[in-house]
Amino acid sequence: MSGHDPAERQRVSVATFRSMKKQGRKIVMVTAYDYPSASIADSVGVDSILVGDSYGMVVLGYDNTIPVTMDELLPACRAVRRGATHPLLIGDMPFMSFQASKTEAVRNAGRFVKDGGMQAIKVEGGRDVSRIVKAIVRAGIPVLGHIGVTPQTATIQGGYKIQGRTADSAADLIEDAASLEEAGAFGIVLEMVTEEVAEIVTERVSVPTIGIGSGRFCDGQVLVLHDIIGLYPRFTPRFAKRYADAAGLLKQSIEKYASEVRAGTFPEEQNVFRMEEDQRQQLNARRKT
Repeated sequence: MSGHDPAERQRVSVATFRSMKKQGRKIVMVTAYDYPSASIADSVGVDSILVGDSYGMVVLGYDNTIPVTMDELLPACRAVRRGATHPLLIGDMPFMSFQASKTEAVRNAGRFVKDGGMQAIKVEGGRDVSRIVKAIVRAGIPVLGHIGVTPQTATIQGGYKIQGRTADSAADLIEDAASLEEAGAFGIVLEMVTEEVAEIVTERVSVPTIGIGSGRFCDGQVLVLHDIIGLYPRFTPRFAKRYADAAGLLKQSIEKYASEVRAGTFPEEQNVFRMEEDQRQQLNARRKT
């Protein structure tokens, strides 16, 4: 879609995802958390934007995704909605926004749609959350599943460890994926799953799989925007590819700005506003009296 006139494109839907899997067309998903980045992502034709709970880390500076709240994510969702008119917009259910009860999960999922302008939500977990996924879907809200490494519960898993290294682990992941599909999830994110297992899951389920660090055989890929452009200074995951050095460019630009301010070379002539000549003469006359 890159280079196409946005006005000619149709909005991507859950049904579009299904048809893309059937047609063998790769799904492009990226995170975004504000109007400018969402607008740019839309203009190049990405298929979906995820307002991820990674917002807590890459924008708010938390050490992990656990602290981020609904009240912090919803304004980001609204900004993304204003910036993107064609991709499928997905809000990421943060930690403890869906685990307590099905009722609370449905209510919070509804907030992403009603208050955040999202078209779908994402929920971390496999068989353990399938009943919650089913309840949200029954309420009329599309759900994207997420298995493999699930950052919200990574401490239980022993940290960010690659999933699917053993036959038993592979069987668990395949069962998790089947459970989510049965619960009505329209797609499944596979995070840090071995390529072999991700390929099997992708073949077994009828819904699209979206990989992040899970190899080449998923139906689509998602990356955090800040990893793509090199704007998160702490680290870049091994599975991510950095396409630019935005942090370096920002640092260089701010350093140059600071240098020019201190040297008195900024603002320049083109950066200032002037009075009309007659008004300037009147002002000068007053200054002399």
